[in-house]
Amino acid sequence: MGVRLSTTLTATAAVAAALCLASIALFTALDSSLTASTKELAANDAKKQMQILKAESGPGGVVDEKGTVPPFEKGTAPPLGKGVVPPGEKGPMPGSAATGEDDGPPDEAVLVVRRTFETEEGPVTVTGRASRAPALAAMTTLRNLLIWGVPALLAVVALFTWMAVGRVLRPVSAIRSKVADITANGLHERVPEPDTRDEIAALARTVNATLDRLQTSVDAQRQFVADAAHELRSPLAILRTRLELARPAEKALATAALDDVARLQSLAADLLLLARLDAGEPLSRAEELDLAQVVAEEAVRKRPRPDVHVHLDLTPDLLLDGSADQLRRLVANLVDNAVRHASTSVHVTLTSSGDHAVLDVVDDGPGIPPEHHTTVFDRFTRLDHARTRDTGGSGLGLPIARDIARAHGGTLQVVPHSPGARLRAVFPLSGRPVAYPPGDLAVRARV
Repeated sequence: MGVRLSTTLTATAAVAAALCLASIALFTALDSSLTASTKELAANDAKKQMQILKAESGPGGVVDEKGTVPPFEKGTAPPLGKGVVPPGEKGPMPGSAATGEDDGPPDEAVLVVRRTFETEEGPVTVTGRASRAPALAAMTTLRNLLIWGVPALLAVVALFTWMAVGRVLRPVSAIRSKVADITANGLHERVPEPDTRDEIAALARTVNATLDRLQTSVDAQRQFVADAAHELRSPLAILRTRLELARPAEKALATAALDDVARLQSLAADLLLLARLDAGEPLSRAEELDLAQVVAEEAVRKRPRPDVHVHLDLTPDLLLDGSADQLRRLVANLVDNAVRHASTSVHVTLTSSGDHAVLDVVDDGPGIPPEHHTTVFDRFTRLDHARTRDTGGSGLGLPIARDIARAHGGTLQVVPHSPGARLRAVFPLSGRPVAYPPGDLAVRARV
């Protein structure tokens, strides 16, 4: 459950509980007030009946529990009228008690109040009545209003809470989206900072400060690798020159040392290229080129294992915007890796799929286990079965090829294949055709 939904549900539940308690209190208070008002009206009606009785009886004596009113004439009974019980009669009226005050009405819509007065002739009971219809109508109206009003009010509260929380969390979504897009090659980008002084603005500033420190650290590391690789090139070149000029008696030792120097030069060149790729430098000498021509030129180059044959099946007229040098390096790394691990042959295939070019390099060697389909692209990683046959690889060939593919907007991955291994590079095409001589529709070669 997200923050927006949980906040909305919590706020709505809190308001619902408050409204329910308030509704119960309001309903109870109003019912008590209306009942008291109706009783007061009934008591006033009883007093009115008493006043009528006094006016019709003339001089006499009637005493109630609160005091003495003008007396009747001695021996004269008060006249019987509405709401009057004859003196000396003890029986209760319907729905009433014989003495005191009782609210038991014979009709639900009428509230009856009885008052008993003492006279010289005996007790006189006077009844007062008041209609409960206004009170019942008011309670019905309130009940209907609460039944429909409380859910409607809760819906409004939920809607406004949902919108308010969404507005508050909108900068958080923008920050999350931007952080998800930032990669190792895009550390210069920053998350948007809202123009507020709340916790979200503080979070954005903290994230940007962290990115600043991270970019500084990564830039320093890349610069160190580039500087180290660059500084190694000159001493290695001088050392190689001296070994090549060694005396004939030292030729055997110089030849072995030259192999080690060649490996060091290759490693320095790889590190320098990786530093440039990590820095996200623009493609050097980017141009529109035919990918089939680049693949063919690099694949036919001689390699240390003449017993492995490289078969080409290339589709021409596949234009790509990029660096010819880097693409040659990508093809060389893929083919060198395949030749190093192949048993007898390597197949290089270039096809088109929609608006993309697909380059497959397949060997018939032991293959790559599924659990290593991702780790083979880690730097300085070599599989166990490759260590015994490695003739000098540093574990940077496939990582460099993958970074070159990414720099050209493409991908490089291991595709399940048996027997052997299949590495597939996919590049977006520029979309403009190339003019070829008649009949030159495909390139098929066997090296």
